[in-house]
Amino acid sequence: MLPDIEEKKTFVREKFAAISPRYDLLNSVLSFQMDRYWRWVTTRELRSFPDGAVLDLCAGTLPLSLELTRQAAGRRVVAIDFCEDMLRAGVKTMSRDGRAGRIQPVCGDGEEIPAAADRFWGITVAFGVRNLANTRKGLAEMWRVLKPGGKLLILEFSRPRNPLVKPVYNFYLNRILPRIAGVVSGDREAYQYLADSIAAFYEPRELLAMMREAGFAKAYARPLTFGIVTVYVGVK
Repeated sequence: MLPDIEEKKTFVREKFAAISPRYDLLNSVLSFQMDRYWRWVTTRELRSFPDGAVLDLCAGTLPLSLELTRQAAGRRVVAIDFCEDMLRAGVKTMSRDGRAGRIQPVCGDGEEIPAAADRFWGITVAFGVRNLANTRKGLAEMWRVLKPGGKLLILEFSRPRNPLVKPVYNFYLNRILPRIAGVVSGDREAYQYLADSIAAFYEPRELLAMMREAGFAKAYARPLTFGIVTVYVGVK
């Protein structure tokens, strides 16, 4: 059962704080390391903006920020997350190859982004839009801080439609994943929330409609890995 809108921010912050020490390990194990491929595909969409500032919203332990800076030596990333424990866990394990100096972690709310208007050439959100209490407010803020011509990229879980993949995926997501994650992380409720929030999240066409309502043009969705995740693209 999902928390209501008023409770969601507190619930999500507390759950992510609890699992932050093992978050990266669990992501790799539970996705069979596909999460690395998904991040690579997403960040490649910004290859036309190799310089300047990019916002990594709901940055968590900074894996997407690191991939963004790996792909472009002139790129600077502002990494915002409202769970300070997640950011601290990411900073502790951050690569010492020079990329750390181009990543600025900031504790902030994705629905009230602490940045000026028209600030970033790109915005990435990996598995974070689903956790916003007010999706439309978050999208409006993303549009506000993006430069004209800049690109928004959302990487989010979705629900496979393939009749062969769907039952296997649902069994894994609802029965296997919470048990394994609960043992490793010590917090099964956090990963039960993951399964429940995926089931309750918008269909791709609905999220695309919300992006267009927020002002994003050329919005389209690109499913990956049988539709387990989807990359959403929009331009300001």
